[in-house]
Amino acid sequence: MVLIRALGTARDLGRLHEIVAVLVRHGLGDLVRRLGLVSALEKAGRAVRWEVPEGLGSKPTERHVREALEDLGPTFVKVGQMLAARSDLLPEAWTDELARLHEQAAAVPFDEIRAQLTEDLGAPPEEVFDELDESPLAAASIAQVHTARLADGTAVVLKVRRPGAREKAEADMRLLQRLAEAAEREVPELRRYRPRSLVRQFSSSLMHELDLTIEARSAERVAENMAEHPATAVTVVVPRIHGRWSCERLCVMDRLEGTSVAEWLRAGRPGEVDGATVARQGADAVLSMVFEDGFYHADPHPGNVLLLPDGRLGLLDFGMVGHLSMTRRTEFLELLMGVVGADAEQVAEILVTWGHDGVVDETALTQDCAAFVDRYHGTPLQQLQAGAVLRDIAAVLRDHDLVLPNDVAMLLKVFVTLEGLGRELDPDFVVSAHVEPFARRLLRRAHSPWVIGMRVSRELARLAGTLPEDLRRLRTLVRRGRLGVDVGLGDLEGFGARLSSAANRVTIGMITAALIVGTSISLTIPGGPRLWGLPVFGLFGFVSSVVVGLWLLWSIARSTRR
Repeated sequence: MVLIRALGTARDLGRLHEIVAVLVRHGLGDLVRRLGLVSALEKAGRAVRWEVPEGLGSKPTERHVREALEDLGPTFVKVGQMLAARSDLLPEAWTDELARLHEQAAAVPFDEIRAQLTEDLGAPPEEVFDELDESPLAAASIAQVHTARLADGTAVVLKVRRPGAREKAEADMRLLQRLAEAAEREVPELRRYRPRSLVRQFSSSLMHELDLTIEARSAERVAENMAEHPATAVTVVVPRIHGRWSCERLCVMDRLEGTSVAEWLRAGRPGEVDGATVARQGADAVLSMVFEDGFYHADPHPGNVLLLPDGRLGLLDFGMVGHLSMTRRTEFLELLMGVVGADAEQVAEILVTWGHDGVVDETALTQDCAAFVDRYHGTPLQQLQAGAVLRDIAAVLRDHDLVLPNDVAMLLKVFVTLEGLGRELDPDFVVSAHVEPFARRLLRRAHSPWVIGMRVSRELARLAGTLPEDLRRLRTLVRRGRLGVDVGLGDLEGFGARLSSAANRVTIGMITAALIVGTSISLTIPGGPRLWGLPVFGLFGFVSSVVVGLWLLWSIARSTRR
């Protein structure tokens, strides 16, 4: 009933009932029971039907999950897509299956979004645009795109958030949060995946994606950063944002005329486009964003890259972007250098730093790292297969129950996507060959005496600024007698419990021995009631002693087996 009380609205309860029905239909009834959803719904007066289609047993579990997510709708599809990028959490069979998830959303009729457009534009669309195509160019779960033309003749596209999209997403996120809490509480084998943390990360990402002003600012920031890198600026185009007409539910940007890489590949590579050149330009653009700027397009799949008539590439859809600090960039490159240099200790140290929330046996981790880096011994960085390396690293992380921080997990996803796209365009493409020049510049900059000196001076300045206040607080605690030391001894509590249990057994053994001695004496005393020729009280004490002794032996044997 805790789950039911937390939902709050009849709509949420109805949606929960729908989720349960879909999971049961796809053969996931055992998970439903273990989460306590069936009893919760029944107490709320909702019956659950347990009809399961025939033939489900022939499918692997990961396929059941993927099909269930597709039936549950856009929010759950996006959850699956996020999990498909978490090879540190899920084995390859699961990530490959979840990678097959695709959004399928029917377009909203233009009449249903006209009122919202009028409100966001401040005037009817017909007064703002000379031309506006009411048939959408594309439609997704959060927004759909229409083409239009401004009064000055500029061709633009309107990315319009679907009416009610935020409300639906928020309702599903409330349910996901409750389900994650139930999963962590009721299903111990799911706890290592940290479902509550994953849902929080996904919720934050989804809320950002729902706010189109964030996407507009991201596109403008990427364009500004690219302008500072002449080599990239002449090969890649980011559409210009028209801030006058853009807001939370609407983003108006220049229309880039071209063919997406996905369409070009499906059409059999028509024209004179060189796939190797496209792969090189796209890789250099994304890697420049990652390692030079620390702010990058985090979804460079073939549908988001356009082949423009002038030979340049156009980048679309900045709803998903990544942020990477200088420290993280340096750690990632040092990880690759550790693999190339067969430095297992360096690789293990970085993995521990990334998965700092977990408790890990560093000796065993280093041994496993040594085993996998040995496979790449002698391979230069420019020939390193990044996808294979990252899969090996993910396997080591899973074996040691380490979970990547979100920024690193997103970076690994981008690298795998980039390498996959590059291989489709050019079979000889190796993303690490394009990483090398960025790695050389970044590591030289990060380890230069000037940068190290500046970093040390900043830390010293920060310490000098906070030290007087810290000393004042310490003095106050000492004067008030409130200064204490916390010593965390993880196994001490368990040791104390075992010691207490052993002492109890010794005590019980001594009492049993005393009872046996006492009853033996009482059996020799004449008089009093007798049974079978023996004193009743002595006989009762003797039987009790035997029972307690047998129980003590059984208890010791059971604890030894444990």
